[in-house]
Amino acid sequence: MPLLARVSYDDEDPYVVQATFLDGPTVLARWHFDRQMLAEGLHRPVGEGDVAFSPHRAAGGDELRVALRRPCAEGQESADAVLFVEARALTGFLEQTYAVTGAGEEYLDLDKLLDELLAR
Repeated sequence: MPLLARVSYDDEDPYVVQATFLDGPTVLARWHFDRQMLAEGLHRPVGEGDVAFSPHRAAGGDELRVALRRPCAEGQESADAVLFVEARALTGFLEQTYAVTGAGEEYLDLDKLLDELLAR
């Protein structure tokens, strides 16, 4: 079944792509993906554990297969989902993120991050 997702990138957290999955106005889940893993997943299988990406050929064109596993409390089954993203759309989005922050140009201000964490 089709699922609407909004992906976003913020150069303040240059390693991360955020995906928000929606049912109309209702947020179903929000995941943070490693930008480099997404890019690599378009060409080869990457990831293990909670998130894995791999290329997938479909009748309508190339896709990215996204396998998600959300850990649950002990004694409960994990919540698994497999999603497919149009590769061309994802490639265009990633190109826009690399125009903002190029590969290898990522910088994380650890002092600022620690200040924010300690302020909580």
